[in-house]
Amino acid sequence: MRLAGALVDVPRADHARAVEFWSAALGRKPHVSENFPDYAQFDDVTPGLYFMVQATGDETRRCHLDFESNDRDAEVERLIRLGATEVRREHHWVVLRDISDVEFCVVRGSGSE
Repeated sequence: MRLAGALVDVPRADHARAVEFWSAALGRKPHVSENFPDYAQFDDVTPGLYFMVQATGDETRRCHLDFESNDRDAEVERLIRLGATEVRREHHWVVLRDISDVEFCVVRGSGSE
């Protein structure tokens, strides 16, 4: 498992303004896919890491980390044994809470299917 990215989570109503801010702050435009318009991804802001502004479906405002694993499901099970709690599964990631109730994600590694 390796740290893959840092995300700023904002309410959907604030997403465009937050993306505009971070675009100006970073001096670049994000990649936004048609399939996932709620995710504005800035690749390699720090070499090897992505930074993303994510619209949430609620009033959540927070930062969270994404960890990448080539065996996501095994890694999730290992983290649960260590005390993490699974919150939900979406697309290619699993949202977990650590023992302090802080959310983070485990995503499929680029070398996995």
